[in-house]
Amino acid sequence: MARMRNYFLEYRHELQRTFTGTSGTPPEWVPRLAEGNDAGYHLPGSAVWAVHGSMSTIVAGIRVLLMQALHPGALAGVYEHSGFKEDPLGRLASTIRWIFTVTYGSTEAAQDATNRVRKLHQRVRGRYIDGNGTPRDYAANNPELLRWVHVTYADSFLAAHSIFGGPIPGGADAYVREWASAGRLMGVEDPPVTETEVRRELDRWYSSGVLRSDGRLAETVEFIRTPPLSPLLRPGYRILFAAAVASLEPKYRELLGLRKAHLGPVPLPAIPAAKAVLAFVHLALGRRGPSELAARRRLERLGRASSRG
Repeated sequence: MARMRNYFLEYRHELQRTFTGTSGTPPEWVPRLAEGNDAGYHLPGSAVWAVHGSMSTIVAGIRVLLMQALHPGALAGVYEHSGFKEDPLGRLASTIRWIFTVTYGSTEAAQDATNRVRKLHQRVRGRYIDGNGTPRDYAANNPELLRWVHVTYADSFLAAHSIFGGPIPGGADAYVREWASAGRLMGVEDPPVTETEVRRELDRWYSSGVLRSDGRLAETVEFIRTPPLSPLLRPGYRILFAAAVASLEPKYRELLGLRKAHLGPVPLPAIPAAKAVLAFVHLALGRRGPSELAARRRLERLGRASSRG
């Protein structure tokens, strides 16, 4: 029994280290979410809190990396300017920091976190070849590339939540409408505000021929399939990756060179298996994360605490 308890604690610490870069105690930015003098962009009971507080975000995170890699401009920026291969978990922790700060922080904290990201993006520039063979310039702060990142994010988080999450207050449209605030912060012009608009924009990109499947994409997909995780997390991650692949539309799976998990001709039950993995992760991490708890302390101080959620 003691050995089982130690294994469980080690598993929890590895999860925490993977998501935030620290284990045992939250990273330094989390307690600061209790600071600030306003309620922020999102409140308990909101669609954003419901989606981002769900374990479905883990599958969504894998899915959105795959989707975003389909745009050769977005992929070039990551491939040529980020340390995703040398320090993938550090990049993941930075992304999670921004998402959770915009979700749970004050408006000032959200703006500061966004300014930090946009400053890093200033140096991310170069050229790429699109799916039509046309050379193009890219810049990470370009509104069109930012739009692709934002739209694929909304699509992936909704798709994963529809499979692994619970009800969304106000439905899918409420989530897209609320998370549009994050797009505007990043510089997305007139972001979509309904699920239909998200799907329409994805179809537009697919039909345009800009998306591209090549050797760089294949290499990136393989890295996402087999990241350098702790041995404790690898079996569960393989299942979650298979679930993320299963959640993709067939046309995107084909572009990515992926197929649903099979054992010979027999399809494997990736979705039920992933639900079991996420239930175990939920047990390890607890019902509410430290970011949400810090936000609730700020809201209570401001008299804005809600019994919802």
